[in-house]
Amino acid sequence: MPLHTVTVKIDEELRKKMSTLRINWSEYVRNAIRQRIELEERKAVGERLLEDLKRGKCVAPKGFINKTIREMREAR
Repeated sequence: MPLHTVTVKIDEELRKKMSTLRINWSEYVRNAIRQRIELEERKAVGERLLEDLKRGKCVAPKGFINKTIREMREAR
């Protein structure tokens, strides 16, 4: 897969601080972008689901929401 270039402008002070750390900044930025895209995609799916639920297109099984919330709280 061909790679494309993305340019980010930073000030001199930040550039100096970045150079003191042994971090692959390109990989870091790629991962940050990938994570943000996944977050936004999940958010969009959730919003579509909520809209469908409001319109009555989808119906959650009885007790599903309470069960899911309980599981999420217990997983913390």
